Amino acid sequence: MLITTTNTIDGKQITSYHGLVSGEAIMGANIFRDIFASIRDIVGGRSQAYEKELAQAKKIALDEMAGQAQAMGGNAVIGVDIDYETISMGSSNMLMVAASGTAVTYK
Repeated sequence: MLITTTNTIDGKQITSYHGLVSGEAIMGANIFRDIFASIRDIVGGRSQAYEKELAQAKKIALDEMAGQAQAMGGNAVIGVDIDYETISMGSSNMLMVAASGTAVTYK
């Protein structure tokens, strides 16, 4: 499945548009406690544990979006946007990664 942030695919012809597809992943509040508890993981101002969790959440969101596109008959997703949001629920915080785009078929 081709996934791109552009609205076209260079050298390819989009033959049909199938509609909007999206995917979401939410990281639970305990990940924040775990990350801050392992502050020793921070090297040069970056936390490898936190970056790994963000990358996993992004992968889940993109995979879910691609699965929707495939179910609609598409072989690519164009115009992809990825958003990161913090959700507060009382004393708990969660991080949501959302990806959306347009499912298309190209040849």
